[in-house]
Amino acid sequence: MKVLMKKDLRKVGKKGELVEVSDGYGANYLIPNGYAVLFTEKAKKDYEKELELEKIADEKRREEASLLAEKLKNITLEFEAYAGRRGEMIGTISFKEIIEALKKKENIIIEKKMIVDKDMIINGFGNTKVKVELYKGVFGFINIHVSLKEKK
Repeated sequence: MKVLMKKDLRKVGKKGELVEVSDGYGANYLIPNGYAVLFTEKAKKDYEKELELEKIADEKRREEASLLAEKLKNITLEFEAYAGRRGEMIGTISFKEIIEALKKKENIIIEKKMIVDKDMIINGFGNTKVKVELYKGVFGFINIHVSLKEKK
């Protein structure tokens, strides 16, 4: 039986491959569980249409990510922190605080996994840029400014 793989399945085939499998395996496991469809010309055309739609959706997401990257260039998030005896900042600005501030002030939703510099620590006054991957290969920078918080 020839089947067209809809999903990757280890030791069988990758998505889009035409695979020869036993009749029982194809009819009782691959097709009912959505891993494959019986190979016909219609199935091949449907798969090609699906690829075309995925490509269009991918381009749209990439374009939206590029627009968001441009928008992020013009945004600077302001934070305040206390200084210690030597004038150094006490504590750090966490990625969680940055994400929440971006959501609250600019209504932009970014997930923590999008942040590229995971080991970066914001523990000083002044300007800092945090690099984020908005989509595959599309990067943006979140501008952070930390200023001195006056004691009362």
